[in-house]
Amino acid sequence: MNAATETSRKPARQPVHLAVYDTFADWETGHTTAYLARAGYEIRTVGPTREPVTTIGGVRIQPDLALDDVRPEDSSLLILTGADLWDTSDDLAPFARKARAFLDAGVPVAAICGATAGLAREGLLDDRDHTSAVSFYLAATGYAGGERYVDVDAVTDGKLVTAGPTEPVAFAREVFQLLGVYEGEVLDAWYRLFHDSDPEAYAVLEKAGQ
Repeated sequence: MNAATETSRKPARQPVHLAVYDTFADWETGHTTAYLARAGYEIRTVGPTREPVTTIGGVRIQPDLALDDVRPEDSSLLILTGADLWDTSDDLAPFARKARAFLDAGVPVAAICGATAGLAREGLLDDRDHTSAVSFYLAATGYAGGERYVDVDAVTDGKLVTAGPTEPVAFAREVFQLLGVYEGEVLDAWYRLFHDSDPEAYAVLEKAGQ
């Protein structure tokens, strides 16, 4: 068997699913999805239904899939971004329940900003290290995981990544590490470039072909 044949028989990489809904926080997942796409992941948007949604920035998005049609076994990762709706209604609770299904199946979930509150209400942060905007924001949900709150930019515990709304770069870093997109000095250089504007980091990425 030659190398080309062996490569052609490798299973295709599963897509990454990005949850989208009205009041979606535009700025929170751009680094993550852009560089996952550059790494070869297909990004598929998932809405409550297939009906268009409108972000906080006024951008209309036509979801690729409805939430009910997404299965953990067909995905590499579920990304849940912040949205006003996490704190003003129960409309997004089905996305938190979907996150439970993903985690129960051993498929990663990454949640940022208000999505962390949704996971807290679902009980998914009670026994996992996590972070968010501030500890008292999650405490207001009445969840039982306050002792597992970590006051840092972003946290990975097992298959779950969490971050606060001001940390989209740290959020992306944790996702890349979890999926093995970047590692070691390349991961560190990527973070230093986009978080610290460190010009020396660019040379590391260029040498690594990134």
